[in-house]
Amino acid sequence: MGIAIFVDNKLAIELVMLKRLRIILAAICFIAISALFLDFTSTALQHWGWLAKWQFMPAVLSFNVVVLVALVVISLIFGRVYCSVLCPLGVMQDFISWIHDLFGGKRRFRYTDPLTWARIGILALFVALVIFGFMRIASFIEPYSEFGRIMNSLVKPLYVDANNMIADRQAEDVYNFYHVDNYISISLIVVASVTLLVVGLMAWFGGRIYCNSICPVGTILGYLSQFSWLKPVIDTSKCVNCGKCGKLCKASCIDTKNHRIDYTRCVSCMNCLENCSVKAISYTHPGKCVASTGHDEKTVDEGRRKALTVGALLAAGAALKAEDKITDGALAEIIDKKKPIRKTPVTPPGSHSYENFTRRCVSCQLCVSNCPNGVLRPSADASTFMLPEMSYERGYCRPECNNCSQVCPAGAIEPIDLADKSSIQVGHAVWIKESCIAATQGVSCGNCSRHCPVGAIAMVALDPEDENSPKVPAVNTERCIGCGACENLCPVRPLSAIYVEGHKRHRII
Repeated sequence: MGIAIFVDNKLAIELVMLKRLRIILAAICFIAISALFLDFTSTALQHWGWLAKWQFMPAVLSFNVVVLVALVVISLIFGRVYCSVLCPLGVMQDFISWIHDLFGGKRRFRYTDPLTWARIGILALFVALVIFGFMRIASFIEPYSEFGRIMNSLVKPLYVDANNMIADRQAEDVYNFYHVDNYISISLIVVASVTLLVVGLMAWFGGRIYCNSICPVGTILGYLSQFSWLKPVIDTSKCVNCGKCGKLCKASCIDTKNHRIDYTRCVSCMNCLENCSVKAISYTHPGKCVASTGHDEKTVDEGRRKALTVGALLAAGAALKAEDKITDGALAEIIDKKKPIRKTPVTPPGSHSYENFTRRCVSCQLCVSNCPNGVLRPSADASTFMLPEMSYERGYCRPECNNCSQVCPAGAIEPIDLADKSSIQVGHAVWIKESCIAATQGVSCGNCSRHCPVGAIAMVALDPEDENSPKVPAVNTERCIGCGACENLCPVRPLSAIYVEGHKRHRII
């Protein structure tokens, strides 16, 4: 008897520790990924930038074989731990659910039939959008992208405001904090707010219903995880039919009447293990407890087969798309600058082309959060809505910065060396004679030429036959790299007299 009690107590401790380990790992990943979006000093990028590359869809789009294989292996061994540990949107839902239980009282969930056709339909639509290059639309339901927009559009402005408040109140000779510009896009705030409201309400009232009915990544990993080696298993010889496990299952996947668990929806949260008073549920290989499955292993849901087929199409489509992957002056009134109308948007160095950038970008805004010069911002234009765009009203793309290429997890901006950055031409400067101070007021300025980091702008006489003629810029388009220094530092307002026109395909000069 004493030995049995000792074994039971030891098992109980192990099950509790298993859940606590998951919670600790989830908290670390959530805080680290959140810091990537909030920290404008790029300190988090140096330590935790790799975590963004371990997100499922960015790994698919960047064709990161190592990460994809690792995530598949993890899912086939441990089940959907990705959704409960690595996915920041999933962890956020758990946190919202925990807040509800803390202040709103304990909820009682119940088993619900899986929305198989809805899940497969949404996944099929998602796959089609990705394959045909509409990732910008697909990102509306991609979990990592949704979390990134929530952090960048809703949380970061508050974080920056708090930093600026402290910076404004610190002593004059103290420089621990410095003032940071806070760019706000109303359209992105609306999108992020709607996303947070929908996902938050689902988590508040239904636990993991969003993950198991809408999220395409959850559907893919769910049908993959049903074949996992380790999973929660019900031992019918110990079960007393109290139903407690089903009432506490936020995935609503435990059928207590039939002693069956829907592993396509189980996110391995370990709630059932911790709260089973008779320890009838264990995290083990089902073969050790055959009677606990509660159904014939030969019975296969046809919906699962179809979902696995769609998942294979997603990976195949990503492989096909990866084939074409390329391995001051006080001369004018001070008012806010406006963005010029460009025929082709300017995409960051390392993105190779406008097509590559738009096809792979998941609109997570991580590059926007880590741009120290305020050049990258989410687009509010209908044709490129939510995609990061380069605009030079607040700064220009400095040669000594390559943050965006280091942090992008989806391959939309590939890593580049600082030594190579100044040789990548993302666009070229265009001079507007009708706006230039030298042409309209007869006053030589030269700001654009003085600040061009590659010497692509020379000052020439507006009238070569007049020795007193004011000088105007002449752009060497073969040498210009499109960094935007000339556009940003031009004193003409609201539209600069010189602006950068983007190139659809970048080139090395």
